[in-house]
Amino acid sequence: MPEGLFRGLVLGVAVVFALIFLTVVVPPLLDAPDLVTAAMAGFVNPYAAGYATDAILCWVILAIWVIFEARARGVRHGWVCLLLGIVPGVATGFGLYLFLRTRQLSAEGRA
Repeated sequence: MPEGLFRGLVLGVAVVFALIFLTVVVPPLLDAPDLVTAAMAGFVNPYAAGYATDAILCWVILAIWVIFEARARGVRHGWVCLLLGIVPGVATGFGLYLFLRTRQLSAEGRA
């Protein structure tokens, strides 16, 4: 797969998830702005709890990777991706990190 296609697909999925988040999650949150209740809604049954736990631990793995590569490879702006991994979600933060990482390492000839 060409690198440009890879970057476009990854960034596209990140943007699509962010748009879905904005249309599905934000309106009910504006109606009842209780962040604790909103966060705990992901744990309403065993299936939702499994997906919520997966998303949380994927963010932890992303954080470990971002911190490692910031020091080992000099990948910059990973902290922005970690914030976006919290809101709107890991799909956006992870997708943006892959996009930034690929672009930075390619520019330096290390991809």
